[in-house]
Amino acid sequence: MVQSIPSPPLEWNAIPLGPLNLHIYALWLLAGIGVAAWLTQRRLTRRGAPPEVVLDIVLWAVPLGIVGARIYHVLTHTSDYFGNDDVWDVVRIWDGGNAIFGGLIGGALGVWIACRIAGLRFWSFADALAPAMLIAQAIGRGGNWWNHELFGGPTTLPWGLEIDPNAAMYKAMYPDGLAEGTLFHPLFLYEALWNLAGAALLLALDKRFHLRWGRLFGLYLVWYGAGRVWLELLRIDPTSDTVAGLPANSAASIVVVLLGIALFVLRGRRHPEPEESVYTPGREPAAEGAAAASDDAPAAGDVKVGGDPPTGDESSAGETTQDTPEEDEVEKTEAREKAEKATAPEEAEAEKAEVPEKATKATAPEKAEDAPGKPAASAGSSSSGAEG
Repeated sequence: MVQSIPSPPLEWNAIPLGPLNLHIYALWLLAGIGVAAWLTQRRLTRRGAPPEVVLDIVLWAVPLGIVGARIYHVLTHTSDYFGNDDVWDVVRIWDGGNAIFGGLIGGALGVWIACRIAGLRFWSFADALAPAMLIAQAIGRGGNWWNHELFGGPTTLPWGLEIDPNAAMYKAMYPDGLAEGTLFHPLFLYEALWNLAGAALLLALDKRFHLRWGRLFGLYLVWYGAGRVWLELLRIDPTSDTVAGLPANSAASIVVVLLGIALFVLRGRRHPEPEESVYTPGREPAAEGAAAASDDAPAAGDVKVGGDPPTGDESSAGETTQDTPEEDEVEKTEAREKAEKATAPEEAEAEKAEVPEKATKATAPEKAEDAPGKPAASAGSSSSGAEG
């Protein structure tokens, strides 16, 4: 049976690379980012997005997320960074001090910018990212374990965490020290398990209900914020600022839960219809291709500058204007005249053929009157008998 969870030796926190140190904490974060990018890409490409777009968005979201995480941490731990002689502590991010809520704000700004450039819907990307974010956060908590940080109060539970008394967080939390062999609540492990369970839940809900338009991301906020509320109650952070008597992270967690509920409800009411495309209107690949083709096509009345003048075929190919009613009437008249000219030879031949026939008919009575003999006498006798 497990009696405790050991922590890595403090000297393993970084790998020296000449004048620089490669911190293991950063490797845990990069591993989480890589897994999240892979899963988000799979989910987004199934909805019609190109696979390379996720990497483009990550290149915006990660740097701004790191900046936001650092700024949030500094602003919620003012006593650690303001009032001392070394103002450069504010930017020494490698010494620790990143807040996930600040990372969410900065990362969201980066995603919004990148989605605007790529023509994707912001909420479509957020929905695809939601379960991947929880997995990335679970992996990233391994860096807290490696750094001997993010642990709670003493415990006698068999999964208690071993912490080196020389660790910076231990000294800040227990300046007078504790009994040798004291174990602590492994908050990093609690949160990692909570996040993995949330990722599985979101994937199942999305498969069953096809949650779109930002609603799945709203559930992410609710799940993660609710977890942080109870985790912060176990955490000991003596230098954290407070809001209404609560640690800053606890107050922020409650706000995140409320924001997630509002996002789920309002987006659902505004968009009850299914989401047909992850692209913003007019930015679909087919629409952009058609727009590019129309831009390349010659406009009506285009004139070449320099070189040979356009031929008749070239000039007519670019004509797209409509004829006026007067022009239509002229074209009809010309077509009628051409048709009459085409039928004129046939009519002339027909007239020539009719002339002999008419002449024959005209001479037939004359021949009958001039003929002598029997027909005339018979006619005369017949008429005399009738009279007598």
